[in-house]
Amino acid sequence: MSAYAKGPYGVDWEERIDFNRLRRDRVGAVRDALRASDCDALLLWKDENVRYLTSLRAQLIAGKSTALNGVLVTADAGPVLLCSGGEADKARAGMPWLEGIRVIPIMEQAELVRGFVKETLTPLLKEFGVADGRLGVDHVNLPLLDSLRTLLPDLQVDDGDALMQGVRLIKKPDEITAIDEACAIADAVTQRALDETRVGRRECEVAGDAMQTLFYLGGELSHVTTPFFASGEHMSPPHRICSDKIIRNGDLCFVDIGAMWNGYFADVGRTTVVGRPSKVQKQIYTAVYEGLMTGIAKMRPGNTNSDVADSIIAKIGEHGFAGNMFSLFIGHGIGIGANEPPYIGETLPGSTTLELKPGMVFAVEPLVWVPGVCGGGGVRIEDMILITEDEPRVLSRVQYEERLLD
Repeated sequence: MSAYAKGPYGVDWEERIDFNRLRRDRVGAVRDALRASDCDALLLWKDENVRYLTSLRAQLIAGKSTALNGVLVTADAGPVLLCSGGEADKARAGMPWLEGIRVIPIMEQAELVRGFVKETLTPLLKEFGVADGRLGVDHVNLPLLDSLRTLLPDLQVDDGDALMQGVRLIKKPDEITAIDEACAIADAVTQRALDETRVGRRECEVAGDAMQTLFYLGGELSHVTTPFFASGEHMSPPHRICSDKIIRNGDLCFVDIGAMWNGYFADVGRTTVVGRPSKVQKQIYTAVYEGLMTGIAKMRPGNTNSDVADSIIAKIGEHGFAGNMFSLFIGHGIGIGANEPPYIGETLPGSTTLELKPGMVFAVEPLVWVPGVCGGGGVRIEDMILITEDEPRVLSRVQYEERLLD
């Protein structure tokens, strides 16, 4: 029997997360993928990949993602945590599942990067017997690439991020439970913002209230580093930040802050209105709402991400707003990454069509904006969707704005 056939919509929601099991499952999945690939080892720097393999909850410095902490793993050895000195003592004292810990510099100054490759990475690769093999990486800057080429001339550098994306695509039951808890926090964060939205407040005040709830409930991060709360004309076109703009009567207001819990993200968005909506505002909201509902109904195994996007665009087009959709994908995968492949409605070169399978989780977020509408003509509604063996399960539970339905 499938792991996704244990309870309603495929998951036993009462089961507590076994984090030791989850760690073992994640490392085991990566090792299995390595054995099936052309890579002999992975050297990973993205925050989500490091956490996936090590469970390190690190201090994150703004603008330094992929430069602070890393991990090295082979099919038979590791994971070895490559961490900032500020994390090392904590890791040594409380993370016995790691097979090694090495202190590294911030990976940006060329001399320090070269020192890391010479004194730390090269001995590890030789110890693991892969110094002349194929190393998969998920991120590499020019100083690191130059040092690898100079100091390890027999080493071949390959794409390790595609391997990790494949491993993370189908969520394990423990991961789904963690995402569900993140959704509970994100729902509360979103509701707090909606409750605090009123005339005379500034966008940044409402975002601050929502962030307070995030931290009160044990959330680690918002879904986006820049919490997104926009009002009125700031949604047409969308500014995607919170500013000191004052909320006014008749403004459409949108919140998109979400939450991370134990490394897993939820991305939830809602639009409300202050006062009485105009007819065109109701028309826009209704088009987005019906588009989202139509897309969710398509999210069953066997359908594709393109099927979902096409259904959303068609429904919004029935309302006359197909030409007013936001110039961004309509949905994205989500899990230990805040925003990860596969995408729904991506139109840029290289976009791919992929069959939906049980265990995939998406944030679906159609957005329509119409210029020149008093109080703003921009609406987005965003829900978290789990693909199951049968019907899609909507993980987010914040109510929709019935006053805006036409």
